[in-house]
Amino acid sequence: MTIRHDTGDKRDQRIAAALRAVLSETRSTAVLAVSGGPDSTALMHAAAACAPGQLHVATVDHGLRPESRAEAAAVGRAANGLGLPHRILAWDTGGRPASGIQAAARAARYRLLAAFAAEVGAGLLLTAHTLDDQAETVLMRLFAGSGLAGLAGMRPERNLGRGLRLVRPFLGIPKADLVAWCEDRHIAYLRDPSNADERFARARLRRLMPELAREGLNTGRLVRLAERAARDEAALQGAARELLAALRLSSPEGGLRLSGAGLIGQPEAVTLRLIERAMDAAGAEGPRRLERLERLTLDTLLPAVIAGRTARRTLRGFIVDVARNGDITLSPAPERRRGTATTGAPEPPCELLGKGDPATYIGPECEDDPAASGKGSGAGDPHSPRIDR
Repeated sequence: MTIRHDTGDKRDQRIAAALRAVLSETRSTAVLAVSGGPDSTALMHAAAACAPGQLHVATVDHGLRPESRAEAAAVGRAANGLGLPHRILAWDTGGRPASGIQAAARAARYRLLAAFAAEVGAGLLLTAHTLDDQAETVLMRLFAGSGLAGLAGMRPERNLGRGLRLVRPFLGIPKADLVAWCEDRHIAYLRDPSNADERFARARLRRLMPELAREGLNTGRLVRLAERAARDEAALQGAARELLAALRLSSPEGGLRLSGAGLIGQPEAVTLRLIERAMDAAGAEGPRRLERLERLTLDTLLPAVIAGRTARRTLRGFIVDVARNGDITLSPAPERRRGTATTGAPEPPCELLGKGDPATYIGPECEDDPAASGKGSGAGDPHSPRIDR
């Protein structure tokens, strides 16, 4: 994939077209997530020229830097100057963890934005993620040892449930084009110093990217990897969905039962996704960690089904039983057993990429997306944080 850096009119047309494709397709009110950086500033100004009457601007103030409130207020003044209503959404200081602050801030940001969208009756939530953000996300997940779902990176859009869609209109546009767009119009924007803070994995990888590009692992190749991974992941998920429908026997209250014998001879990649879908359908909660799913499915369930013996394990708050005839039953675990891993104690989250054994995940979305702690990915629900890094 060759990264196209458009200039002048072509660049402007491409940015405008990306927004018109989203805003002209529906009469729904849209919320723009604007932090004040060049990407989201370009989003706000360009969107105002497309559909000013159906937009609300929201800035999340995480309160992590002394100047964050003033910066959010500056976004408000700029939005008001464009005739757009603006709201500052403050993160409650009482809910902040002692570690993993960026992941927690990201989850809080999307919770606040989704709640604000519901308040104003918005059907769209637009963020300004760029092609560069996509490449960084894929690289982070590559370092973390992710499977296809994580390597597919961020999706251009997804249904968040409750009538709200998340859309990333600039995901195919280089950041440099958005910076140039602002500078050509003398539009002021902010720079977040945390983007260069090497306490955070993304900042460290951002520093490495020029060196990796010199060796051939550039933005274009990372984005191409995401496109290919998304294509193949979609095919595997489709096969898993069809197989689950064929093998599902019943749905006892609070659980699910399926014919494990039908899994014999199936590709492991399909079987893993089928078991994950079955757990989601049964109502399982908690992070969907690929290593634990692999241990459950490949080390326990399939060998038991093939050997015609019983087995029992716990994952994501559910007991998974294998009967002698191969039937697999998923049922809620007693309260005292919820949160227990397939084997051993729960794994602590790995916050520093490259330090220790990073977790990898499976699922339809990624950790940069809306997250609600403890929820699965069923239709209409906010999905789990820490999915398929």
